[in-house]
Amino acid sequence: MAFKERLKEKRKEAGLSQAELATLVGVTSRTVQNYELGTRKPRNMEIVQSLAEALHTTADYLLGNTDRRIMAAYVRGGAKAAREVEELVNEISGLFAGGELDEAEKDAVMAALTRAYWDAKEENKKYAPKGGRRA
Repeated sequence: MAFKERLKEKRKEAGLSQAELATLVGVTSRTVQNYELGTRKPRNMEIVQSLAEALHTTADYLLGNTDRRIMAAYVRGGAKAAREVEELVNEISGLFAGGELDEAEKDAVMAALTRAYWDAKEENKKYAPKGGRRA
């Protein structure tokens, strides 16, 4: 289950409308709607924590392992890194369909791939031109 589904589930369990949840968290109702549609994700852990508190759950539950990695990528490398990690996770998730790995093993594979992504980013910095691109 993804963040958007967990958020909607917990909001309904709490008996809150999107507008009521937005007011409790300090965001717009459109933002909550976008979170539940999956077109946007919170940009920082403070918002996730506020959502969790308003819904009487934990940030870990709302994010799950996959979304936690994407959030960490956003914090570490910005929107582009978050998109790249999300694409990587989505592509690799297809390999697990109908497989024999349990959740802990899947999480270990995802963790290793995420580390490899960041290692590659760090290695590529060596070869980037200093001062940006030159015409």
